[in-house]
Amino acid sequence: MQVTDVKIRRINQEGKMKAVVSVTFDHAFVIHDVKVVEGNSGLFVAMPSRRTTEGIYRDIAHPISTEARSLLQDAVLEAYQEAI
Repeated sequence: MQVTDVKIRRINQEGKMKAVVSVTFDHAFVIHDVKVVEGNSGLFVAMPSRRTTEGIYRDIAHPISTEARSLLQDAVLEAYQEAI
């Protein structure tokens, strides 16, 4: 699996959410609404989520392995740094 495209949809100057992006894998599958968030230890990638009827947020899509998460996060943060 390869990240073949990262599109920065929106960049925010204010607040903790810094950007919203779409990530394409293998020119065949896309995940929208991936967020770049400023946390206590720096920037991280938050996957798209939905609020349940109990008020809990659950990821809609997410990497299963550490390697997949690292691949996704590295590609998104690199695209974000280039965009700002």
